[in-house]
Amino acid sequence: MRTSLITRTRELAGFPHRRLNPLTGRWILVSPQRTQRPWLGKVAERPTETTLAYDPSCYLCPGNVRAGNARNPQYLSTFVFDNDYPALLPDTPPREIDESGLIVARSEQGLCRVLCFSPRHDLTVPRLTPAELRLVVDLWVEQFRTLGSMSFVNYVLVFENRGAIMGASNPHPHCQVWANATVPDEVRTEQNSQLEYRERVGSCLLCDYLQLELQMGERIICENEGFVAVVPYWAVWPFETLVLSRRHFGAMDQLTAQECDLLADILKRLTTRYDNLFETPFPYSMGFHQHPTDGQSHPEWHFHAHYHPPLLRSATVQKFMVGYEMLAMPQRDITPESAAERLRGLSEVHYLQSR
Repeated sequence: MRTSLITRTRELAGFPHRRLNPLTGRWILVSPQRTQRPWLGKVAERPTETTLAYDPSCYLCPGNVRAGNARNPQYLSTFVFDNDYPALLPDTPPREIDESGLIVARSEQGLCRVLCFSPRHDLTVPRLTPAELRLVVDLWVEQFRTLGSMSFVNYVLVFENRGAIMGASNPHPHCQVWANATVPDEVRTEQNSQLEYRERVGSCLLCDYLQLELQMGERIICENEGFVAVVPYWAVWPFETLVLSRRHFGAMDQLTAQECDLLADILKRLTTRYDNLFETPFPYSMGFHQHPTDGQSHPEWHFHAHYHPPLLRSATVQKFMVGYEMLAMPQRDITPESAAERLRGLSEVHYLQSR
């Protein structure tokens, strides 16, 4: 089976074809022949390293003043606070509009927090030590539990935007946590797909998918005893990756102490490869998808993280959804197999440490 599947996927990968994302039910068009086309598009400025360990103008550095004259403590490891400019508010009053199903709106309660990974302004996830990154994982778990236990919160999303191009307003190492009263659409789509698969097949969608990837080996980037980083067969972004837990569980509050260490390990190894790819601070949006906090049992859910990086050919050539992709369906030129091969072949020693 393994040889036959690899042969068939390689044969298909030589010409335009569609790939199905079983988590969303959406298709992606893969056009490998387009990698030969010349690039005459816009070239952005190359990202630069942040070199200041402390920036007096940074509102996330220890001791500095934020909006509303709030002052950060002189924190020594991680630090969390309610976002000064939140997208969601816990005291939003219940309101609803429904005009014949054509003009529909509902108010949304929620809470937004900012989590600083380190007091050091110049560090990033791949440059944190394993011990420092373990503290970040512990903070994620603590925030998931705290926010998820609130009566009005039914979903907690932990996500990181790295790089100005991905919307990060500050280079200080940090992420955000948004707690919603309703389950967001992208997450609900994945939930429905995982539930449908479990009811139809009798097993976990991502457990079964992970076993296929481990058998084939073509799209695996790195792995440890607890997690596997893979370029998914249905990847949309040029170097998109999926981090999957080997053990079946639904959310980060079910991580064992060893798995917390292993999660920190796999994220450091993966993001180091990202930086080493073009020897530059590699921008991305990442987020953990996990079960809702609605008090219901969700055996269909399998804990995982998505990485969506925009860089295509170099540190200055990017890829976003435009034209056909916005109006028809996502499309990519670099095959997931070639992306995985490039990432897999990179060193796990950060390029700044090897100079």
